[in-house]
Amino acid sequence: MSRKPVLRDHIATSVLAAAAVVLAERGDAASMADIASAAGVGRATLYRYFPTREALLAALGRRALDELTDRIEEAGLETVPVAEGIARLTRAFLGTGCRYAAFLRTGPKPADADEIQAQLGAPLLALLARGAADGTLRADLSPEVLLAFYGGLIESAMPLAAPGALGVERASAATTAFFLNGAVA
Repeated sequence: MSRKPVLRDHIATSVLAAAAVVLAERGDAASMADIASAAGVGRATLYRYFPTREALLAALGRRALDELTDRIEEAGLETVPVAEGIARLTRAFLGTGCRYAAFLRTGPKPADADEIQAQLGAPLLALLARGAADGTLRADLSPEVLLAFYGGLIESAMPLAAPGALGVERASAATTAFFLNGAVA
């Protein structure tokens, strides 16, 4: 078995992790050279993996979506009460969002809206529909409307989840409580 694919994956993973940190700290002012330096690789190596800034941002977007999808799957939403499912989703969104905050603010939007809907929207809509059906959430608003309110809260809570602010756990707890108390039957 060749070690080259493992090494290649390790370098790409390191570059993406460094890019997320550098972009969070410096935003659009972060250069490819800054990212290469933070990843501990030369610019030539960085460009071998990510030939353009757009390619790097696309890979970062894919990584964020994959990580969030994994966290949603691990949440076991169908096995827990609706309120616990909302709490788990909130921690997943804010925890993942903190790592990719700069990218989520400034990066390109993923091209495949259907894929995003299937991976992120569908499980959340199913949970919200279950909550409306069992009386946990208000039934006078559609799951889509509840999702719009929830999404707005998540977006507003992102800066609060950052280190130096409330942090992920406190921001998640506050966001969950605010959503559930405003959406009770």
